[in-house]
Amino acid sequence: MAKGLSEVLGTPHIELDAIRHGPNWTETPDDIFREKIAEATQVDRWVVDGNYSVARDVLWPKATTLIYLDYSVGIVMRRLIARTLRRGITREELWNGNKENLLDNLKIFSNESVIGYSLKNHWRRRRTFTRLFEQPEYAHIQKLRFQSPRATNEWLDGLASKNSG
Repeated sequence: MAKGLSEVLGTPHIELDAIRHGPNWTETPDDIFREKIAEATQVDRWVVDGNYSVARDVLWPKATTLIYLDYSVGIVMRRLIARTLRRGITREELWNGNKENLLDNLKIFSNESVIGYSLKNHWRRRRTFTRLFEQPEYAHIQKLRFQSPRATNEWLDGLASKNSG
């Protein structure tokens, strides 16, 4: 979605996972991660893909719009499992030479499982974002909350139509 949005808007697409995860899934230290994000967002317009609480104070004060894909846990799990299976079977390269480990991800109670992580944190994240959106320091941000892929796609298609005309 973020990549499509950046194409529609003609802006850089900044993928936070690509900055966070170095070769062999080595995590970029917080201070360097934050510096790289600050540097990448020095341009006038950009689309950031992802959300890390450690970088929220770097990004959100600069943001004009925040898009929250607030999909049901069923939709999230179906999409995440399908994506994880596809990436594991095809050995798709993600960032910096990294590939998802299918077996680790299927062990949903493992700390290495993106599926388990997402399932454990789905409702907590929903509460957290609801609370954050009400904070006065983020009042300047337009918040768009989509609860279905269809609503997201309709909005993006409408934006593309507007920008092409």
